[in-house]
Order: sequence, then C-alpha cells, then structure tokens
Amino acid sequence: MSAEAVAERDPILDTDFIKEMVRQMRALDTYGTYNGWTFEQILEPYIMTKEKKAQVPIVGDPDETTIARVKCFYNAISVLIEKECKLMAVPLVHLTHEGFGRALITVGKLVVVEKTLRDVHRFGFPSLSRMKDDADALLGIALERIGRYPEVAGL
Repeated sequence: MSAEAVAERDPILDTDFIKEMVRQMRALDTYGTYNGWTFEQILEPYIMTKEKKAQVPIVGDPDETTIARVKCFYNAISVLIEKECKLMAVPLVHLTHEGFGRALITVGKLVVVEKTLRDVHRFGFPSLSRMKDDADALLGIALERIGRYPEVAGL
C-alpha cells in the first residue's frame, strides 16, 4: 500500500468501523493467510486509487473475491447498526454476474440501507478515510430511519 493511502499509525485504524472491517475480512480467511498482517495490509484491496482504477477495465465481471469484499463492507455496517440500536440488522447483497445489483440492510421489516451497485469489479475507495466516511453516511441514514420508524424496525 502506498504511503499516501494510509499514513503509519493513522488514527482511523482505531475506529470501530475499521476494526469491524478487519474482523469481517479475517472471517473469510479460512487458510490463515492474514495471520500477522497489519490492518493496512488486510484492507489494501479496498483502496482503489485513480491509478489502480485506470488499470481495471471499464467493463468486466467481478470475481468471487471482489464480491466477498463487497459483502464484508455491508456486513460491517450491519454490525455497527446492531451495536447502536440493539436490533438485528441483516445485510443482503444481490449481484448479477456482470457486477450490477443492490445491497440492502434490513432491521425487522424496515429497509434501513438501500444502495444500487454498479461496476462491482471496480469496487473500492480512494482511501480508508473515504471508505469510513461512506460507511458512516450509510450508518447515519440507517439509524435515522430506525429512529423514525421504531415500530417497523422492531417487528
């Protein structure tokens, strides 16, 4: 990972979201590949700088590893929703083989996050800070909807 993407000892690495992302990624690591890896190394595939994005074809089908990373992102947001509201949050990521689809997170009968996904083979963020900002925005929307419709979220 380049020095510009994550500064050493970056405080963002101590946030709940980043810790949860690492936990989600380690859960996929059935062979122990990530043992001894730093948070930066584990999360490096999420960093899609302009230079890296330019190397990825505009049209392409996502591989299973990329799809798993997308699911980890929404799983981490779901865990944070559960921590905040003490209700079970269920993520659903549905994609076509071409990388188009939708990500939903439901709490009870309430859809708290709805995100259209396109070009999933190019899924990533310019930096960890941007990834956290995007996740925080989705978390904020989810918590606001739960607060507005608690009776539906509790079903």
